Amino acid sequence: MKWNELDENWCPVARTLTLVGDRWTLLILRDCFLGYSKFEEFAANTGATRHILSSRLKRLVSAGVVERQLYSSRPKRYEYVLTEKGKEFGPALVAFRDWGKKHRPVRRAATASKG
Repeated sequence: MKWNELDENWCPVARTLTLVGDRWTLLILRDCFLGYSKFEEFAANTGATRHILSSRLKRLVSAGVVERQLYSSRPKRYEYVLTEKGKEFGPALVAFRDWGKKHRPVRRAATASKG
């Protein structure tokens, strides 16, 4: 089965994954919830290439999850702001965060103390 065929699947999880089921999209949404809204911020925070970032933002706009708003006329610059539909995704991100904190904690190597 091809990825885009899941868009018509009976399962709501499968249908949702066709929109947000890759790391870049989830990281963009995370950034939106953290208050970021500009393309360059998303690029810096996610590490996504400009091409991937542009593609994911277009998909989120098309789905009505974020909206593009002009914030500078010269040069034309847009920011991406969560819609009400996008804000409703918040509990899912909180669940991802909480699960990650519990089951995928950061493990840092101990550093030798100077002294």
